[in-house]
Amino acid sequence: MSELLEHADAVWRGELGRDATGIGLMNAGYRWNAFEQVAERTRVWGMTIVVETDDGLLLIDPGFRPARRRRHQAVREFTDQPLHTAIYTHGHADHIWGVDIYAAEAKERGWPAPRVIAHENMLYRFQRYRKTAGFNGLINTRQFFRLYNQSDVAPYPDEYWAPDVTYRDELDISVGGLRAELRHGRGETDDATWVYFPDTGVLCTGDLFVWVAPNAGNPQKVQRYCGEWAEALREMASRNAETLLPGHGLPVVGKERIRQTLEETAEYLESLEEQTVAGMNRGATLDELIHSVKPPAHLADRTFLRAVYDEPEFIVRNIWRLYGGWYEGQPARLKPASEAAQAQEIARFAGGAEALSRRAEELAADGDYRLACHLIDWAHLAAPESEGIKATRGAIYKGRLGVEESTMAVGVFGYTAQEMGAIEPAGDVHIPRFWEDAPEN
Repeated sequence: MSELLEHADAVWRGELGRDATGIGLMNAGYRWNAFEQVAERTRVWGMTIVVETDDGLLLIDPGFRPARRRRHQAVREFTDQPLHTAIYTHGHADHIWGVDIYAAEAKERGWPAPRVIAHENMLYRFQRYRKTAGFNGLINTRQFFRLYNQSDVAPYPDEYWAPDVTYRDELDISVGGLRAELRHGRGETDDATWVYFPDTGVLCTGDLFVWVAPNAGNPQKVQRYCGEWAEALREMASRNAETLLPGHGLPVVGKERIRQTLEETAEYLESLEEQTVAGMNRGATLDELIHSVKPPAHLADRTFLRAVYDEPEFIVRNIWRLYGGWYEGQPARLKPASEAAQAQEIARFAGGAEALSRRAEELAADGDYRLACHLIDWAHLAAPESEGIKATRGAIYKGRLGVEESTMAVGVFGYTAQEMGAIEPAGDVHIPRFWEDAPEN
């Protein structure tokens, strides 16, 4: 058994404790910095999966732009086969770059050009990315605020290596005699593909499984599909796979473990959707549901369902958005006064913006950061030029980071603290982003 599989087994059995869970576990596959063999003719490094066939390589999710040259070099350390087929499991920017290197290599060596397969909705995703490139740069800088300076927001790229072959519901292919079943399932994205190799028992989930609670509610991104995500997970479970290779995180080996992983993740999503829709049907407001809907208690200790990337109340919001639109159930919010006007009126009744700020500090000191953040936001909107209120707002949001766990919440709150000057920018260390090339060695 490889070191990667030994580590994955230890994590599953809980031998490494809480430190081996969460975001670190989600990104654990990268730590090996090389491809590890995990099944017959199958190697993995992070989300990138390489399968050797008699007709050339089958590559799933070549990776993100800064690392694509290193990934290609790593492949060439164990094989000289040309790339026959690449499959994108979805169009997120950390999964889709690298085919250009193989295509240039094929042209230089006189090999046939590689083909790329993806779901048909990926073409629309790339169109949307081009239209909202600046916005995508902003929200990703905010989401991963610890890595990048706010002054260094760069837009997403406007050029992508588009698929040559697209499909709608399902597609079966054979490369070098190795069969692969491609199936569509809407979940984190509307263009998701999962791949099953019946000859080797390998299941490649893409980001439909990533070793943390599903990213089904990201507050800054487009619609997610909670119920259909669960359906895809249950269909994957029916394949009775022997090896599961996720979009992020460690492999899962063994039929029983894989079935448990997929079915319990499906149950998590189904429960949140059922509770939310039931509340909508009885006339509950979004506010009521955000604070009352909870995941199943018996899944609370599952390593692979910790809410450290997304979290349940964000998923509830996305379910509401899917079935109920944007109206939250509070009539004043249908056509509201501006937030600045509301804040000025609230400050007037409270005795001024400074009084709101002082009360926000008291609430934060008592640990009530949810309410404290409302008050300090009103104070800042009512007196946006006040340096004292800015400092208090920064301190409160910085303090809130100590009680939040999910990447989504930490990103927004941390970005706000950084805007107010309470957290230093990332500094001079430049980390290449999805739209950049890493410096050549």
